[in-house]
Amino acid sequence: MTTTNEIADKIASDQSLTKAQAKTIVETVFKQIADAAQSGAETTPGFGKFKVKETPAREGRNPATGATIKISASKKLTFTPAKAIKDTLNG
Repeated sequence: MTTTNEIADKIASDQSLTKAQAKTIVETVFKQIADAAQSGAETTPGFGKFKVKETPAREGRNPATGATIKISASKKLTFTPAKAIKDTLNG
């Protein structure tokens, strides 16, 4: 798990900033994303929980031909917003 402070520390070291400057930047970015989401704009969320989920192999249908096909197992990245964001969006 990576925390806001860890992200800020990494940015600070990569960009030759103080940790306080980097943390302010990270927090500002997160606030802008929350504001955009609240207004209904599509955003790339930066806070909450990102998790890799494994999808098992399964059978599906080709929509054009109706033929049965095998869909390979795969991994996908899911996102669950933090409670604070859910609360902001729902008033």
